[in-house]
Amino acid sequence: MLVEHHFEEVTLLITHYNRSSSLERLLRTFNELSCSFTDIVVSDDGSLPEHRSMLLKLKDTYNFQLITTPANRGLGHNINKGQDAVKTAYTLYVQEDFVPKTDFPIHFENSLKLMNQNKQFDIVRFYAYFKYPYLKPYSLGFSEMIYKPTVWYSNHLKFYYYSDHPHLRRSTFFTKFGRYIEGENGDITEFTMCLSFIKNGGKGLFFERFTTIFDQVNTVSEPTTASFRKKWKLNEKMYLFLRKFYLVYRLIKNTGELALFGTKKYE
Repeated sequence: MLVEHHFEEVTLLITHYNRSSSLERLLRTFNELSCSFTDIVVSDDGSLPEHRSMLLKLKDTYNFQLITTPANRGLGHNINKGQDAVKTAYTLYVQEDFVPKTDFPIHFENSLKLMNQNKQFDIVRFYAYFKYPYLKPYSLGFSEMIYKPTVWYSNHLKFYYYSDHPHLRRSTFFTKFGRYIEGENGDITEFTMCLSFIKNGGKGLFFERFTTIFDQVNTVSEPTTASFRKKWKLNEKMYLFLRKFYLVYRLIKNTGELALFGTKKYE
């Protein structure tokens, strides 16, 4: 028999766009894990009519707040309006194509414990495509992310201190880091928040076994729209040759972007 896990201080915030079957799978899996939250907010970004119709049915079944918009306005606007509806101290942010795994409840409870114990931490990250490069072991399987500003620390992934992948954050997030930019594609929206997070002294924890809490599941009928999955492929030797130059370029570019953050370019 599963133990009930109710997270009193937490709102589950889910962003959704044209993947209502994926959303249903996510909500159903939380139920199967006996996980509940004080509130659930589903922020929809102007989905097609057939998905909007399904959202209304799911709303009756899973009892969530549905925040809509008449037209697609992009990831930034979708997260902003969803976060505005959150009233609890903490937000668990998850995009609709993720699925919590069996170990989610215990590790999520631990993340809340660590956030309550140490007010310096702004986020706890649960999933990533790649491990954050500079980590300091902290507690309970979590490590503190350490941003290394000098160029001697040359892994460009250091700039992705923040991520749109599943994470726990304080619901005062906007007060410290500002709102997400709107009118840009998802990659730019995410990276601009990464810059704000670093510039404004963000601190975060990263779960070391980052593939064991969530899966990202995309089906043929509801595929991902992320550009990461659409990159063109080369033969291995050519790929490795070009990648060396690309990583140097990214390090220089990202360093410059961080230096310029807060100027008119980002107004």
